[in-house]
Amino acid sequence: MSENKSKSVFKKNIILIIVILLIGVAPLLFIKSEFGGSDGEGEEMIKTIKPDYEPWAKSLIELPGSETESLLFALQAAIGAGVVGYVLGYFKGERKNADR
Repeated sequence: MSENKSKSVFKKNIILIIVILLIGVAPLLFIKSEFGGSDGEGEEMIKTIKPDYEPWAKSLIELPGSETESLLFALQAAIGAGVVGYVLGYFKGERKNADR
């Protein structure tokens, strides 16, 4: 009976993960807006200084809205902060256990 319960919990967790991913990815794919970051400003400044300048690299993926870049940057920062916090907590716990 507990095996069926663990399978049920596993299925619920998988469904929740899929829903969370859909909530996070759907706006990136379907919503377009006009939010600009510093990259666009820099490009405009370069074109005013040297109008015939052509960028030598292009984006690998064309994102639907420019606020998507900000979202991805914030996500990257949050993941990095989580990793740093985990590592610091891990080492603090190791030191606390070593003192015992």
